[in-house]
Amino acid sequence: MSGLTTVLVVIAVVALVVIRQIKPQRATGDGRWWLVPAVLAFLALREPGLMDAHHYTASVFFLAADLLTGIIMGIAWAWTSRIWTEPDGSVWVRGTKATAGVWIVGILVRVGLVALAALMGVHQGRGALMLALAFSLLVRSGLLAWRAQLVRTAPSKGGVHGAGAGGASRKDPV
Repeated sequence: MSGLTTVLVVIAVVALVVIRQIKPQRATGDGRWWLVPAVLAFLALREPGLMDAHHYTASVFFLAADLLTGIIMGIAWAWTSRIWTEPDGSVWVRGTKATAGVWIVGILVRVGLVALAALMGVHQGRGALMLALAFSLLVRSGLLAWRAQLVRTAPSKGGVHGAGAGGASRKDPV
C-alpha cells in the first residue's frame, strides 16, 4: 500500500470512529466488533518496514510503546464512553468529553513517540500507526461489547452505566 493510501485509510478509519463515537450508537451485540480492527491489523502487518533494520532494538521498543499506548488508549476510551439502556431495553453507547480528552492525549503521546524516534534516527513504518490504531479499536470494541452485555443482563433501570452516570437519556448533550 502506498504512503498516500495508508494515510487515507487511517484518516477514513479515524473519521468513521469519531463520527460514530459522537453520535449515540445502538450496541447490537452481533459479535463482529473485532472485524474492523482485524482488517486494519492485517493491512498494517502487510506494510513493509514495520521494523527499522538499522535500529532493530530501538524500533522494537518504539513499536511496543506505540502498541502499549494504543492499548491504554482503547481501555480509557471504552471506560469514558457512556452506556445506557432505553425503556425498550436497547443498549446505547456514546463517547463523552472525557473520551475526546483520551483521543487528544493519545495523539500527543504518539506524536511524541514519533518525534523521539526521528531524533534517534529510527524509521517507523506506516504500519506501526495502523497497528496501534487496530489495537486501540480492538480493546475499545471488546470492552464496550463486554460492558454492553453487562448492562443487557443487569436488571433494567433505564439508567446510565459508566462515565457520566446519572439517569441521562440518549438525547442529553455530552
